[in-house]
Amino acid sequence: MLMRILHGLAVLLALLGIVLLDRALAQSQPNAATEEIATFANRFSALTDALQEPPAPSPQPATTEPQEHSMQTPMEPQPFALEATPVTDGEVLAKWDDLVADLRSESEILAQCRSDAAHCPAAAKKFLDVIADGRAHDGRARVGVINRDINLAIRPTSDLAQWGVADRWSAPLATLASGRGDCEDYAIAKYVALRAAGVAESVVRLIIVRDLARGIDHAVAAARVDDTWVVLDNRRMVLTEDRAMERIVPLYAFDETGVKQFTTSVADARRRPAPAQTAATIPSALWR
Repeated sequence: MLMRILHGLAVLLALLGIVLLDRALAQSQPNAATEEIATFANRFSALTDALQEPPAPSPQPATTEPQEHSMQTPMEPQPFALEATPVTDGEVLAKWDDLVADLRSESEILAQCRSDAAHCPAAAKKFLDVIADGRAHDGRARVGVINRDINLAIRPTSDLAQWGVADRWSAPLATLASGRGDCEDYAIAKYVALRAAGVAESVVRLIIVRDLARGIDHAVAAARVDDTWVVLDNRRMVLTEDRAMERIVPLYAFDETGVKQFTTSVADARRRPAPAQTAATIPSALWR
């Protein structure tokens, strides 16, 4: 009888231990679950807050996106601080493309002259002298020397008087061979000489402007020196800063990338009538 009582007490004690352990586990599990839910809620809250509020600029996007934008949009400043858009077809572009082909042919002649001076044409020797004179100077002096040398090497003559046509663009050697040319012939020779003398291609332009005082279109070369565009004009020996030119409206810019049209200036030019006796409304007309 005593043995049965002791066995019953042992069973009760075991059951009581199990109940107490189970109750302890039951109390501890909700706490753990609550902590986990709280932790997840914090993460989710941070995520939803980020979706609902403007995200703070993260270091990577903030530095990457502006850099990509700055690499694509900033372009070399144009003369006269004006916007310019590419010209993709038309007579002006065709004339420039023809000239570029002539310039390539003449560059081969100049290359041959450098290796065989004895058989170098006189015009090519003269042009190489201009280039060498430019290379002997730096900065604004280089540009000024080339402007002076080309102005002295060519006599102003209209295309009609020289070639019997209203307009013809000649490459430098052709111009120097005859010793005559009109404004675009001067400007073309200066443009090529500047490049050959070491001025960066990105800061050299051939420019067509509307001369409002005379009612005609006029060609000049331009180069950017120390963040300032200076104009090489066959009508003066001294260089003129672009914004100091009076009564002109820029029309077109030519460089190694092609042809660009000054958007603002073209509209201004069309609002100003030119004298009836000129063909100034046609950019490829006779320039003096």
